[in-house]
Formats: sequence, C-alpha cells, structure tokens
Amino acid sequence: MAALCVLATVDANGWPQARTLVLRDLGLRLALFMSATSPKFSELSSGSALHRASICLYLPSIQVQYRAHVDLEPVEASLIAESWQLRPRMPKVLDWFYTQRQRQSSEVSSRANLLQALQSLPLPEPLVAPETARGFYLELHDLERLDLAQPDGLHDRVRWARSAGGWKLSTLLP
Repeated sequence: MAALCVLATVDANGWPQARTLVLRDLGLRLALFMSATSPKFSELSSGSALHRASICLYLPSIQVQYRAHVDLEPVEASLIAESWQLRPRMPKVLDWFYTQRQRQSSEVSSRANLLQALQSLPLPEPLVAPETARGFYLELHDLERLDLAQPDGLHDRVRWARSAGGWKLSTLLP
C-alpha cells in the first residue's frame, strides 16, 4: 500500500471527499496524476492561487499512518506525457473515454455498456496522453506520523511542520 494514498478535498457543496490514488515518485518529488475531467481536479484547481489538499497513507504491515497537508504545484506537460506512458492500458483508454465521451465520475447505464463503449472507442496511434491528463506535485506543508505498533500500547505520534527556519518536530498526544 506504500504506493497508494487517500486524497481528501472539499467539493463545491462543502462536502468532504476522499478517494484512493496512486502516489507517484518523481525523483525527489511526489505527485498525483488525474484527468482534468474528474471532480477531484476541479476541487484541487479552483479558488485561490494557492491550492491545498490533505493526503493519508497507511502501511498496515508496520501499523504506521502518515498524514500530510500539501500545497499543490502543476506538473510540467512533458513529464505528464512521459509518465502517462507507464500506465496500464485500461487507465489509458479510460483517459481517452473521459476526454472524448463522458467526464470521469459521471453516470453510465451499466458496466456492460461501458465495456462495450470502451472497446469501440477510437484511439490515437501512437497512444499518447490526452490534453486532459494532469498532475500535481505535492509540496509538504506538514507531516504527521502515527505509529500504532508500540509494545506498551501507547501510540507514538509526531508532527514535522515547515517554517521559515526549516522543519520543526513536535510530539503529539495520540
């Protein structure tokens, strides 16, 4: 599960939204990729110039949770195009379906009809990222680590917070 995170946002109606996404390692930076047709993209890219979100990772094998507040910075189009090629075929086809036919998360009549529509979807040759492929770098604002596997049963919880002088470590009540 180390490659997965839960992304938390707030929708236009003020409802919290959480969904599991693949957390991408781009050298020294972490990023999330998505379709510009998805609700999460609208939630992350609307409003003020500074875009923020929260992510959570849970590593069940060691019983550790990481939770972070992140500032978002757009990933360059060339890197999106390159990274998009590493995706499995079906997510690539879906990206083109979102772009050509229906926005991500919209209703379909049935799974069977969706599968049929995906099989008949015209795709570019070579298969390249659609213009709706997007990505955000995650710039950590703060990071919490909750270790549930303490022998004495008292969870260990710490937070690193970024400030002008660097990172400050604090111990928190679990």
